[in-house]
Amino acid sequence: MQTTQSTQSVVLVDEHGEVLGHAEKLDAHQPPGQLHLAFSVLLYRDDGALLLQQRAAGKYHFPLNWANACCSHPREDEDLLVAATSRLKEELGISAELEWAGSFVYRASCPVTGLVEYEFDHVFIGITRSEPRPDPLEVAATCFVQPGALLDGTFPGVLAPWLLPALEIAERRRSSPSS
Repeated sequence: MQTTQSTQSVVLVDEHGEVLGHAEKLDAHQPPGQLHLAFSVLLYRDDGALLLQQRAAGKYHFPLNWANACCSHPREDEDLLVAATSRLKEELGISAELEWAGSFVYRASCPVTGLVEYEFDHVFIGITRSEPRPDPLEVAATCFVQPGALLDGTFPGVLAPWLLPALEIAERRRSSPSS
């Protein structure tokens, strides 16, 4: 059974990622925002191109911004990797083996809705050979782009505020030797 956006909860954390409790999703996004767990999935093709999604027009914050393949929040007591893998399948119809790449904290206010994203964001990376089959309630469009076009500012779309910090972590992980 799926819950509605207004009744979903997020996991509240401190600046070290330690769980403090839970809050309703939309309550946690009211200004000034409550720090909560999130994840961002970055998927690459074999040629190094990165899958982007344009967030659906009906999203509660940052609608129509371009973001990484998938981003969301784990449910209460849900493992981050399990959550990332599940949401990727739900939003884009893609199954991929994911690897944790790092984490960061950011805060951003949506100029359209006034809601605040204040997240302890865990970045996962993976490889895909599949074409996305996006859920239209979540995703307006998808494309593949070389990471350099995002990093050098030549990508023409409006980027979600978490995309570049997540991409920098993903690119560092991809360029480091496997452990």
